Amino acid sequence: VQLVESGGGWVQAGGSLRLSCAASGSIFSINNMGWYRQAPGKQRELVASVTRSSSSNYADSVKGRCTISRATAKNTGYLQMNSLKPEDTAVYYCNGYVAPGFATPCHGYWGQGTQVTLSS
Repeated sequence: VQLVESGGGWVQAGGSLRLSCAASGSIFSINNMGWYRQAPGKQRELVASVTRSSSSNYADSVKGRCTISRATAKNTGYLQMNSLKPEDTAVYYCNGYVAPGFATPCHGYWGQGTQVTLSS
């Protein structure tokens, strides 16, 4: 199983970005998907997560500015980020709990990360 993020880049404060996470490989289903971020010198933190039934959860720091979504049939997740701030600068990682087959246990997988850089 491989998760590949895309959509990161350099953006001015107040701007928007849409991150994508495409999962491929031996996938029967993906349960929770999440976006995490890690800024230099800081621990990795949860930004947002979404269940298979599309119930979502957000960190307080991004509530009202970010929207997580998924296209289950495409094994793809998204993070729309608006009103970006300099403190949003970080490497953003996708995480997914994947069941490789019917009635098999889920395993967590990480993408390689995509850099988001904000300028003030």
